[in-house]
Amino acid sequence: MILLQTQKVARHFGAEVLFDDVTLEIKEASRVGLVGRNGAGKTTLLHMISGQEEPDVGKINKKRDLTIGYLDQHTGLESNRTIWEEMLTVFEAVRQLEKEMRAVESQMSDPTLLEDEGHYHEVLKRYDTMQETFKQLNGYGYESEIRSVLHGFRFYESDFSTPVAQLSGGQKTRLALAQLLLEKKDLLVLDEPTNHLDIDTLAWLEKYLQSYTGALLIVSHDRYFLDKVVNEIYEVSNGKVQHFTGNYTNYLKLKAEMIQLMWKEYEKQQKKIEKTEDFINRNLVRASTTKRAQSRRKMLDKMDKMGKPQDDEKSASFNFYTERESGGVVLQTEDLAIGYEETALSESINMDIRKTDAIALVGPNGVGKTTLLKTLVGQIPALAGTIQLGTKVDTGYYDQEQSLLHSTKRVLDELWDEHPTIPEQSIRTLLGSFLFSGDDVEKAVGSLSGGEKARVALAKLAMEKNNFLILDEPTNHLDIDSKEVLENALIDFEGTLLFVSHDRYFINRMATKVLEISEDGLTLYLGDYDYYLQKKEELEALSQLEQAEQEMKQNNMHQPNPAVPLVSDRAQQKERQRETRRLNRLIEDVEKQLQSIEQQLNEVHEKLSNPTVYDDAEQASVLSLTHEKLQAEQEILLEQWEEASVALESYEDTE
Repeated sequence: MILLQTQKVARHFGAEVLFDDVTLEIKEASRVGLVGRNGAGKTTLLHMISGQEEPDVGKINKKRDLTIGYLDQHTGLESNRTIWEEMLTVFEAVRQLEKEMRAVESQMSDPTLLEDEGHYHEVLKRYDTMQETFKQLNGYGYESEIRSVLHGFRFYESDFSTPVAQLSGGQKTRLALAQLLLEKKDLLVLDEPTNHLDIDTLAWLEKYLQSYTGALLIVSHDRYFLDKVVNEIYEVSNGKVQHFTGNYTNYLKLKAEMIQLMWKEYEKQQKKIEKTEDFINRNLVRASTTKRAQSRRKMLDKMDKMGKPQDDEKSASFNFYTERESGGVVLQTEDLAIGYEETALSESINMDIRKTDAIALVGPNGVGKTTLLKTLVGQIPALAGTIQLGTKVDTGYYDQEQSLLHSTKRVLDELWDEHPTIPEQSIRTLLGSFLFSGDDVEKAVGSLSGGEKARVALAKLAMEKNNFLILDEPTNHLDIDSKEVLENALIDFEGTLLFVSHDRYFINRMATKVLEISEDGLTLYLGDYDYYLQKKEELEALSQLEQAEQEMKQNNMHQPNPAVPLVSDRAQQKERQRETRRLNRLIEDVEKQLQSIEQQLNEVHEKLSNPTVYDDAEQASVLSLTHEKLQAEQEILLEQWEEASVALESYEDTE
């Protein structure tokens, strides 16, 4: 069933058209992502759909009694109640019904009620109906449901009595989303719901939304989140909205294919136009062919001419270059402790960063990720331990708070003041590649949006030509297009990267290693974010298994019955056998993958050894990239094979 449908809606600002002729459809249980550049009109469209604004043209049809929940990206919950009291308001109808049930129970306990049998049965029937309604409204479990959602957003029992007014802006936004989820509207309209959420909370929210019974319409710059939650995409671009099936990654694939097809059609039409114009020019002045030429001209005038695909959308285009090459060892720390004054956030931090590493630093909010980066660049002192930079290492730092920018300076002066010997035109050209052109460079930095400030900070970083970049949340405030441009620039960067990011899509594209920080130091994972998740799950499963074995051993030590240890031994033996079979299957699967990659590498080798390949630079480049990717996959699989083999050997030794 269709819940909501827009019919040719438009938004005009005088003569300007933000978008028009927008037709969008949301069905029951739809999972819709709305994407597009900043300023394309996504939030305006959400306002129309949620009923906060009316379209200038067209109409929006909604199912009768449709309930819509809307989360604005800048809205936080405002209330004079405590966190718990505010969440209880969602279930006011249930709580009122519960009071009425208690009153009826009290009435039923009155002995005089039995004197009127007809009235007694009437009250009993009413109570049964109330009980059924109470059960359907989750009356017996709504408090547990509140706790579950609050815990998912990192609010715990000790927080429940905290007044909402005392929370930070980010906490209020999280609480607003928590309340919205508890309300269970038919359609949830979420504008940037992942703001202010750490990675663990994002993972929880993804799972929750996957099982949400209503429909979802989501605007988000978090591509990993979109991949996990949505199964169709509407793109707002060039004043139009287009529909694509599948998640975000599939949308990128379909869009690329569509653009390629559009270019083919455009080039085909251009050739036809060129050929027609040539015919007209050659035949218009000849008496015998004038009519034919005039006929062709009329046909050309009536032709619906295609514009260049994506012709009117500018993208940033920049690179990070290095002035010199660093030594093999870039940075090492030994027993480093970080924090503020005498309070340590993390200790025993031992790092060994090598040239061309691309390392993602992950961990929950508050564990010290930003503090570690600031300690490494010397902005705050270490509490203990040592930090040693390698030879010829030039460090550049991107601060997520952009505190290194000067709000009173012009955009042009923000860069020029630090590089006064570089000609003004060169600075303007660089800023142009970061989408600052014309009068844009005359604006005060303080007047810029978050995304514009981020681009200024990145432009400053690009000018420094450092070979070791330390980046703290570099994708914050950037729209998806700018994120992808940044990713491509960093992938091409020939230096070393250490970065903190909540953008898991970004981590997957960039990271060759993942460092997880905790109070006790760092844990290294040799792979991208998905590999990190996989290894954590395996380690947690192994830890649970070891804990279960330890508990069984302890139980056996205190068990007087001699027969019970035999049963426990059998259970342990079966568990070992199961784990052995699992490891054997894993090794077999990895070996098959290795065999496949080996075959693919051989095929690529054969192609690369063909001299004719190098006559086609594009093909040679694609083959080289394929070769590098296969080698990286091979290394990860070899590591998995080795770890599984060691684990299997340890199990076999215990038998």
